[in-house]
Parts: sequence; structure tokens; C-alpha cells
Amino acid sequence: MAKRSLLARSSLMARGLSASTPMTGDLHEGPPLVAFDFDGTLTVRDSFTAFLKWRVSPARHFMGMVRLFPAALSYVFDRNRGKIKAAAVREFLRGVPLEQLEKEARAFAQSEAPKLFRPDALAVWRRWRAKGAKLVIVTASPDVVVAPFARGLGADFLIGSKLMIDANDKVLGPLLGANCRGPEKVVRLKEMFGDDLSLAAAYGDTSGDREMLAIAHEKGYRIFRGKPG
Repeated sequence: MAKRSLLARSSLMARGLSASTPMTGDLHEGPPLVAFDFDGTLTVRDSFTAFLKWRVSPARHFMGMVRLFPAALSYVFDRNRGKIKAAAVREFLRGVPLEQLEKEARAFAQSEAPKLFRPDALAVWRRWRAKGAKLVIVTASPDVVVAPFARGLGADFLIGSKLMIDANDKVLGPLLGANCRGPEKVVRLKEMFGDDLSLAAAYGDTSGDREMLAIAHEKGYRIFRGKPG
């Protein structure tokens, strides 16, 4: 039962859907495809760490960060972002019902979106939308957290890291599959769109976006500098 539930959830997310509400995408050939990283590209800071801090009291967040110190120390040596992300999920989200997590993610997006989005990045997003492009967000943050932002932007597809969910629809702690960063972004894009994937443009801001940028005709690396008004 547990395995079947996990596979079903994985299959759902792999199609670019949130755990509750689908994006609007169509996988058929046609309009140009444009990929945007989320954290630091469309936004001014990491949305997942901001969400973890937002959803708990300052005291709870402080204690959680203290308990994460060994994982942070380990990261200094192994630079494994997926490992430290999984540790943060276990600390702050383990045991949380998926329905509750989705509700909190929606509230977070509604409250914090004006403080997060870069106006110049949104202008480019809208310009591609006006050209009829299909827009995909490709992020290392958990897709369940980014999904409300993606829906608000009218994204056609969302690809993100996946949380492992048990048979009772509660967060287990580990990530389900690889952290969606670096080469994994290209792997996940090709899983969705095929090996002959062609990106009209891609935008990112870290070394974790370079593989995705390399397969795009137009490469936008750290071009967005705008701050929320």
C-alpha cells in the first residue's frame, strides 16, 4: 500500500502537476518552450527556506536550525544540497499531512509573493507569454511549495524536487528521487518533453542551472536584478 501510494504521487508530480491542482500544459509540439529557475531567478531569495521559517514560530525555527547544525557542518565538506534539504524536511515537515502542507503553501504564496518576485523577471515571463510560449518552472525547491506560485503566474508546467509521502498522505522526510538541481534539471526536462527537447530560452542564477542553460538557444544567466517594490 505504501509503495503504491508513493509511486502514484511520484507519477503525478512527474507530469508537472501539483499534488492538488494541475498546471495548464500540453505536451504536443507547437509553441516555443522557455524554462525558468525559480529561487533567485524569478524571486529574490530561496522560497523553501523562507516557507520553513514562515510556517513556524521564531522559537521553533531557531531550535530547528540548531538541530540542523550537524547537517550544515557536513554540507561545508560534501556540498550535497539534496542531503541538507532532506535534513530540513525531516526537521520541519516530517509527519505533516500533505493536505495541510498544500494549504500552508497556498497561504504562504498569497502572503509572500509580492515580497519575493523580481519585477524584471516577471516582465520577461510576461513577454514570452505574449509571444505564445509554453513556460516551465524548473526548481530545486519542493514542487508542493512552488505550485501555488506557479499557478499564480500561469505556468504551463512545474518541475521540482519531490517530497516522499507515505500511504497516509504524510511527509516522511526524505526526498523522493534526486534533488532537482544541475544535471537533474535536464534529466527531468527530457523525461517530460523527450530527448529531442529544444528550449527557446532558459533563465537561471547559480551553477545548478548551467546544464539547463546549455541546452537553450537564449541563455539568461543572472540577468535579473530587480527588487520587489
